[in-house]
Amino acid sequence: MSSETPSETRPHTVVGTETTAGQRVDRVLAEAIDGMSRSRVKQFIEEGRVRRDGVAVTQPAEAVRAAAVYTLLPPVPVAAEPAAQKIDFDILFEDSDLIVLDKPAGLVVHPAPGNEDGTLVNALLAHCGDTLPGIGGEKRPGIVHRLDKDTSGVMVVAKTEMALAALSTMFATRDLDRAYLALCWGVPQPTAGDIEGAIGRDPRDRKRMAVVDRGGKMALTHYQVLAAAQGAVSLVQCRLATGRTHQIRVHLATAGHPIVGDPVYLRRVPAQAKCLNSHDRGLLLDFPRQALHAARLGFRHPRSGAMLSFETAPPADMLSLLTALEISPDLSGS
Repeated sequence: MSSETPSETRPHTVVGTETTAGQRVDRVLAEAIDGMSRSRVKQFIEEGRVRRDGVAVTQPAEAVRAAAVYTLLPPVPVAAEPAAQKIDFDILFEDSDLIVLDKPAGLVVHPAPGNEDGTLVNALLAHCGDTLPGIGGEKRPGIVHRLDKDTSGVMVVAKTEMALAALSTMFATRDLDRAYLALCWGVPQPTAGDIEGAIGRDPRDRKRMAVVDRGGKMALTHYQVLAAAQGAVSLVQCRLATGRTHQIRVHLATAGHPIVGDPVYLRRVPAQAKCLNSHDRGLLLDFPRQALHAARLGFRHPRSGAMLSFETAPPADMLSLLTALEISPDLSGS
């Protein structure tokens, strides 16, 4: 059953008056809607769920306009306990404490509004049976870290509370070996270095992250160019010193090297595309997702202390693109 309250599950309409005109929209809506907290209204605004006369409200502090019609559309409630669903995924290692898997691009990690089922969590519940529920919470059982829907690669999932606690500490302290492959536009200079910048919500688009001057969390990405093609694109290895939402995607885009195919942070045709022949340019511009792959994950087993390391090649679509560009994704020696 859903834990949402009635006010959080149905649409609400509030009309601005002469009295409320000029006041903050989050305050006015919270006061007008029974059982709706101001923080909840703010969250809905940031998710794009509040509209003024059909236009999305983007700032909780926006001043209410007299006679304007404000509509709040909460997300469809989801079940507190995800259902087990038979979904195939590649297992690299499994024992009584954990599972290491190769997540395919296109698979959402855990249920959320818009992706209530068909997720990795649903697949894990089917695979693990009665051993996984309750480990780390009902909606995210066993999930220690996550990859974006369209990012592929190595993930580890805990099957016991002991493993969950130990792995969570490793990720928090970065006491593990974790490398990503990103195909980005241009060639970063120098070819190895750091990108640093606090990451927070983009003040102009709350659905995006950005490097911000205020209110963000410190983020540091180490990068190394592994190969380049025609000076237009390069395969970059990235290691995270911190773990912020969309960190690699935001940092590379901010540095002027957005990831090929990124639907959020690649806003226009890059100037480097002009350096390519029409065939290669078409392959890159038509790539349907961010070309980002979690290629390697190494950590100490939380029970035995043995060092485990797992490495996977990019999925077929990204590998085909790299092959066409005559770029090798080999990480050996890096």
